[in-house]
Amino acid sequence: MNINWNDPNFQGFKGQNPFQRPEGQPRKTRKAIGTPFGRTVLNLAVTLVFAAVYFYVALPAINLKSPDFYAFVLLLCGVYAVCAILTSGFQGNGAKGYFKFLKKQCLIPLLLAAAMVVIALVGSALGWQVFRAAAYRDLLTVENGDFAAEVEEISFDQIPMLDKDSAAKLGNRKLGELADMVSQFEVADNYTQINYKGRPVRVTTLQYGDVIKWLNNRKDGLPAYLIIDMVTQNVEVVRLEEGIRYTTAEHFNRNLYRYLRFQYPTFIFDEPAFEIDEEGRPWWVCPRIDRTIGLFGGTDITGAVLVNAVTGENAYYDVADIPTWVDHVFTAELIIQQYDYHGTYINGFWNSLFGQREVTVTTDGYNYIAIGDDVYMYTGVTSVVSDESNVGFILSNQRTKETRFYAVAGAEEYSAMDSAKGQVQQMKYTATFPLLLNVAEQPTYFMALKDAAGLVKMYAMVNVSQYQIVATGATVAECESNYRQMLLNGGLIQPEDSTLPEEQLALTDAHTGVITDIRSAVMEGNTCYYLRIDGVWYTGKAVDTPELILLNVGDVVTVRCYAAAGGIAQPIYSVAYADAPSPAGEQIPEETA
Repeated sequence: MNINWNDPNFQGFKGQNPFQRPEGQPRKTRKAIGTPFGRTVLNLAVTLVFAAVYFYVALPAINLKSPDFYAFVLLLCGVYAVCAILTSGFQGNGAKGYFKFLKKQCLIPLLLAAAMVVIALVGSALGWQVFRAAAYRDLLTVENGDFAAEVEEISFDQIPMLDKDSAAKLGNRKLGELADMVSQFEVADNYTQINYKGRPVRVTTLQYGDVIKWLNNRKDGLPAYLIIDMVTQNVEVVRLEEGIRYTTAEHFNRNLYRYLRFQYPTFIFDEPAFEIDEEGRPWWVCPRIDRTIGLFGGTDITGAVLVNAVTGENAYYDVADIPTWVDHVFTAELIIQQYDYHGTYINGFWNSLFGQREVTVTTDGYNYIAIGDDVYMYTGVTSVVSDESNVGFILSNQRTKETRFYAVAGAEEYSAMDSAKGQVQQMKYTATFPLLLNVAEQPTYFMALKDAAGLVKMYAMVNVSQYQIVATGATVAECESNYRQMLLNGGLIQPEDSTLPEEQLALTDAHTGVITDIRSAVMEGNTCYYLRIDGVWYTGKAVDTPELILLNVGDVVTVRCYAAAGGIAQPIYSVAYADAPSPAGEQIPEETA
């Protein structure tokens, strides 16, 4: 039998719809719980318990400049109101009834919620860019600089050749070689670029493989961190006597975010960066955010908390007092945002919409370069009208936010990357985001060319102003040598600048040995020689080192090489006989070989 419960003539099995209260019958009364004072105490207790749990999990900053704080307070007001409804035996009808009840029973939470909404609206209005364009423009002070005079040429052993993706591949591969760690830990995706003992490196910590592995290892902490040399591509696993206990991979109270919140409940933090000091001690650099325009606008960094990753020891420093070994305080994203404000509102808000006189913005992407003992963020600057050229670029110190603009018109980064890939298009290599170098006082894009497996195979240099000048090489030395020759041919430098200056190069110590094998090949019109000495291959071009033509198997020679990574052979800087040359065709004695 089918029953249509919606049929108005259906009266149920006993002449009455069991789902409808008979007309005129009053609603069942719900009784209030305890006394009014007792109900208030109970409501407060439930709200406070909820607040504690929520604060422990979500970690909102107790700060009027944090949007999370407003959500936290409004949520607590809502929890109290629901508790009051459940404990008071509420007997209202519809929205009007609920509102009357809230006015009577929850006046204070209602007023608090209304006040928070008003404060948030007013605070947002005070930071509106229409009225505060000048304040946004002045978040970043930008000075004009002279690139050739201020950015020194750096030696080969200072040029970072690995991007983050390549560093991650090397880090994961290294961990896979460690039988005692690979089953329990993974490599964290930090890979912070820093200067460590005068060398550009990326550092990252380990993290627990999963919750079970965390339970098994949390007592001792994370046993090591990794240092990836961005020049030699060497990966060093630094084992610690005491493990890293405070990290973003931890849970509960040793979780870095929770540890910071309990230590500094009112601070608003940016994303922490993992670094090591000059003694190799691991630290977390945790920048403190301030909103300087209205309540929510004008994000800036006013200082940083340094947390010892092993002991949890921590201290807050204003920006001016942060130790010089720290490299990452101002994130690249924040600096780019502030420069975009500076370039967009250079002549006011309305000019940014109409006319757009002198309006500039940063290009997509950025990279880092070491200058002195600091790490600088580099990105290009282009006009607000979308095109494929730059009007210049900025270098910004990530510890102090000191920023300089260099007016060098030329190709934007992705156009330069396309030019480099086009030079070796038959190889189907991909180019890393370029570095900005000073080569013979010429602003130059430098990038690595990687194969499909992500391995670095070649290097490329592209002139910023004339991006049709593209040089490649299997080593950095070869690449720069080719590049300088192209600059000379193009009339951009003088002949004395066309060769690699020895005082700006890192050369290996002289090595003396017997030549056990010689091979040659013609590459791009140049004859390249490969010498095998003590099991190591060395390479050079006859046009650069004519002495190579005279060498024979069995000669005892002294070679000096550029300290450059990459390729299958070390690039020769100079070669000379260490003994009298052997007669042509003389065979090397078997016992010597």
